Amino acid sequence: MGPSATFAAARISKPSWKDPRLLIGVLLVLLSVAGVVALVGSADKTTQVYAAREEIAVGQAVTTDDLSVVKVRLDEVEEGYITVQDGLDAGKVALQRVAKNQLLPRESLGTADALDRKPVAIAMDGELPDQAGAGSRVDVWVAMPGSGAAYDEPQLLLPGAEIARIVPGSATLGASKTTTVLVLVTDQLMPKLLGAQANKAKVSVVWNPAGRVL
Repeated sequence: MGPSATFAAARISKPSWKDPRLLIGVLLVLLSVAGVVALVGSADKTTQVYAAREEIAVGQAVTTDDLSVVKVRLDEVEEGYITVQDGLDAGKVALQRVAKNQLLPRESLGTADALDRKPVAIAMDGELPDQAGAGSRVDVWVAMPGSGAAYDEPQLLLPGAEIARIVPGSATLGASKTTTVLVLVTDQLMPKLLGAQANKAKVSVVWNPAGRVL
């Protein structure tokens, strides 16, 4: 056998397990498989959490009937939401508005005595703009009865109050349409608003598009 044949036989000889090139190739394959497994496992790391079936208003008692279950990937923000695994405690009410299909934040629920704002109904003639709805802001002005049939100059009582709900009214023949707006009022300002209503003050609701609390 000549030198060329010997060289060719050496090239096609079966590699040894001690061959560094073979060991490196096996290591690369194992690393690739491990990477794919880790990627798939990470992509499938979802959590079952609660979401609002319909809009949940402030003060509303919340049960699982009001919620749906969705699977989402939350990663490091998971602790901020109520998961199905944690469960929903009985006797909880909404401390803040939760929009339809929104995930349920932990801070949105609590006990009734934790409510620092309560909805008060204010009747107004006409309607607010279409953009005004639950969660948007309005300014509430109060004009106290003056002498005769006149009213005193209106005063801004509730700047940037949040709307809890709007209840459209119906108009009777010859009368303007009356809309009931439920606004969230703090315990501090509640006596002033209720006192104004009790004294037959003229209460006006004005949409605050900027949403600012002045």
